[in-house]
Amino acid sequence: MAAPNHEGERDGRHLWHPYTKHSAAEAGLPVIVRGEGVYLWDAEGNRWMDAVSSWWCCALGHGHPRIVEAIRKQAGELQHSILGNLSHPRAEELAARLAGLMPTPDRHVLFASDGASAVEAALKIALQYRWNIGQPERRRFAYLDEAYHGDTLGAVSVGYLEGFHKPFEPVLFPAVELPVPLRPDQETKCFRETAALFERHRRELTGLIVEPLCQGAAGMRMYSPAYLRRLADLCRESDVLLITDEIATGFGRTGKMFAFEHAGIDPDIVCVGKALSAGYLPISATLVKDSIFRTFADRPEDHSFYHGHTFCGNPIAAAAALEALRVYEEELLWDQAAGLGEIFRSRLAAVEGRPTVRQVRVLGAIAAVELTSPAAAQSVRDYLLERRILNRPLGAVVYLMPPLNTPAAQAEELVDHLVEAITALPE
Repeated sequence: MAAPNHEGERDGRHLWHPYTKHSAAEAGLPVIVRGEGVYLWDAEGNRWMDAVSSWWCCALGHGHPRIVEAIRKQAGELQHSILGNLSHPRAEELAARLAGLMPTPDRHVLFASDGASAVEAALKIALQYRWNIGQPERRRFAYLDEAYHGDTLGAVSVGYLEGFHKPFEPVLFPAVELPVPLRPDQETKCFRETAALFERHRRELTGLIVEPLCQGAAGMRMYSPAYLRRLADLCRESDVLLITDEIATGFGRTGKMFAFEHAGIDPDIVCVGKALSAGYLPISATLVKDSIFRTFADRPEDHSFYHGHTFCGNPIAAAAALEALRVYEEELLWDQAAGLGEIFRSRLAAVEGRPTVRQVRVLGAIAAVELTSPAAAQSVRDYLLERRILNRPLGAVVYLMPPLNTPAAQAEELVDHLVEAITALPE
């Protein structure tokens, strides 16, 4: 039996890192010990710029004093209390705040701990809703090509990526894959195909789940608000529930509080997470219209939703989320995101048209450069890592997704390094 470590001694041999190759872990990884603003510091004292908001969630950067104080204060009052047959003030307040951010506030909010769990709940709610109203045959979902909605089996079923999920394919449920128009001239053809698939499966479709405007893990693939609006109209005409996955795009990232607002639509179910707590504690939520919620009554028949997570609506996480929402609204973070987008757009113009660049895409505080190959993207990654800028390419796509409150000077520095890295690629 191995002897226990002395206090403070690190031993990383037992840690399984997500989305990390064994070879990378064995070569040694930076050990992050502190964060402040847009920066992280490792155990060796090196400062890193967090260009990806620590997996797209730290929208206010690191060490924001108001979020830290909200956590400290709540931790001194109530650390945890289940929401099954009980309630607590922070969960009630947060549910009301989230409902109030929707186009219409007639919502009920189910909490979970992470985005995939919020999506899983949305799928189960849509399925049981059909059961509740006497339409059990409507149990199939539609999703957009190359979507990613999380790594639980239900989420993978509506976001299958062969490179990630091939071993699990035999146990996934069948779903309808829809084309995505990546250019305006593709919209008519894609919508025609989508409408035909809706008609073909109209007796069995229960819901369509989308990442609104930007498909993250697919390489920040973007489509227009007008097309999202057409999808919403088609769902309404076909009595298909529209589920928007705002886990990566919500809370100001795209230049509005939620990405679906660009399209002027009113989704039936909205999934949020990541930046809900500014990335400080794990919490997510599934926001459901009351017209759906009411079908889960237990009289005269029991249609209760027997689903939940131990830490759903945790008081400390909810307190962090409430303070994050206050900061977002007081500081108009969506406007700051739009400002970052202008910086990205103007400076990335320098690489448009280069032989190694296929396309530059910007949406709010998301900037993506699609290169000619994954190898080119890895070269850019290495260039940035040498300058201690944290980034994680998606195939041939390198992207920037820094905190929304990144100062302009630091945003300019970040994108200029990206331009230098791309310019240094052999042509």
